[in-house]
Amino acid sequence: MDEQYSDAAGNVIREQAAKGLNPGLVVLLVVGGLLLLFLVGNYVLYMYAQKTLPPKKKKPVSKKKLKREKLKQGVSAPGE
Repeated sequence: MDEQYSDAAGNVIREQAAKGLNPGLVVLLVVGGLLLLFLVGNYVLYMYAQKTLPPKKKKPVSKKKLKREKLKQGVSAPGE
């Protein structure tokens, strides 16, 4: 795969084809693979947590807020 050229002075220049993988490509593949592994791992953990963890409990609504909501809807609060 060697190619030979001669320049204007008559010197012979040999160019060798690159052997092996381009280092930039190797870095890109490694970083891309790690990113993909990270995202897939997060998804798997998310799905596992959805199945095993109990659902979040809602905060109790205070009586004051309940009264305010009922007044907004036009329903009188009990006891008034």
